[in-house]
Amino acid sequence: MPAKSRFTRLDAFTKTVEDARIRTTSGGIVTIVSLIVVLFLAWGEWADYRRIVIHPQLIVDKGRGERMEIHLNITFPRVPCELLTLDVMDVSGEQQHGVQHGVRMVRLRPQSEGGGEIDSKALALHAAEDAATHLDPSYCGPCYGATPPHNAQKAGCCNTCDEVREAYAQTSWAFGTGVGVEQCEREHYAERLDEQRHEGCRIEGGLRVNKVIGNFHIAPGRSFSNGNMHVHDLKNYWETPIPGGHSFTHTIHHLRFGPQLPDDLHKKLGSKALPWTSHHLNPLDDTHQETDDPNFNYMYFVKIVPTSYFPLGWEGKHSQENHGAGLGQFGQSVDGSVETHQYSVTSHKRSLAGGDDAAEGHQERLHSKGGIPGVFFSYDISPMKVINREERAKTFLGFIAGLCAAVGGTLTVAAAVDRGLFEGATRLKKMRSKDL
Repeated sequence: MPAKSRFTRLDAFTKTVEDARIRTTSGGIVTIVSLIVVLFLAWGEWADYRRIVIHPQLIVDKGRGERMEIHLNITFPRVPCELLTLDVMDVSGEQQHGVQHGVRMVRLRPQSEGGGEIDSKALALHAAEDAATHLDPSYCGPCYGATPPHNAQKAGCCNTCDEVREAYAQTSWAFGTGVGVEQCEREHYAERLDEQRHEGCRIEGGLRVNKVIGNFHIAPGRSFSNGNMHVHDLKNYWETPIPGGHSFTHTIHHLRFGPQLPDDLHKKLGSKALPWTSHHLNPLDDTHQETDDPNFNYMYFVKIVPTSYFPLGWEGKHSQENHGAGLGQFGQSVDGSVETHQYSVTSHKRSLAGGDDAAEGHQERLHSKGGIPGVFFSYDISPMKVINREERAKTFLGFIAGLCAAVGGTLTVAAAVDRGLFEGATRLKKMRSKDL
């Protein structure tokens, strides 16, 4: 018999002699069942430890000098691309008249012909076909009293119809169809415009703006600023030869602020009704508005909430904004984090002729008279920011504690069940022996 150590008296798990133990069939069954239960619970604890959950937080947005991207895809079936202008402006004083980067216009066939694509072009001020390379190198076209555009191909000159139109816009003059302008007559601007009168247009792409209160709108005619007023040259929009004129019937296929969450991430974690899954929803997607009135104005008031998504193990080493990132990549970091935005929206529409909503049962609702026809988006930025962070549902210590609890609890219950079965069988045998 081995010598006893000094720890023998501290043994809380005293042993019984093997010969004093009784093995029963019920005990064997309970042992097998308890082993299966232990394995099942252990697997559940491991799966829970491996499970990733999204922990939402609401904080004050302390970002400064940030920018954001607006991605849009909108179809106007009754206005040609030649007449549409996209402008952006914000409270910081920055204005982008006739946005010329990141967005393209797609010419669409008339609705009676199915509305298919004709061709598309990027919103560039000087397209290759307007370069006027066939002119004499010494040629300097007149600007007809307007100030030559600062970005003209030849300083101080207006060699193309587009440069004359730009010069008129910068001088706050209406332009029309270019009758009497040699550059426009040479390029057949009026004939080209009349050919497109029955066409539609789809504007798609993205643009980068300051992360402050602002608006962007799509309206007819070249835009220019006249004092503190933003004005559009509506002459060609009003004076149209087609019956019924143009209208701003439109379909918003897609509109979002910032990058979309990756589809693989949405499929992996978005199957459960979690609060963060609204990242993948854009309220204005597939919105359709119909009107036959050319003097109609649509306004969407958008409330934007900055939202961040941090993957498991994110450490913030690459979270700084890269303003040199290409359009469409802004807000996405190499560490997998995403800086994006959610939004809510309310809409309003009115006729520029004014009036009330008596036809809709709201006679007390009056509309002001005047304005610019088009589709306007006014956005406001929330001072609060939502952070959705990936985390383990349970820590490793929590996993160990849960595993021990599952094993210990199962064995304790199994021992109680086995004891009950054994005592019951023993008493039953005693009762039968007395009857005999």
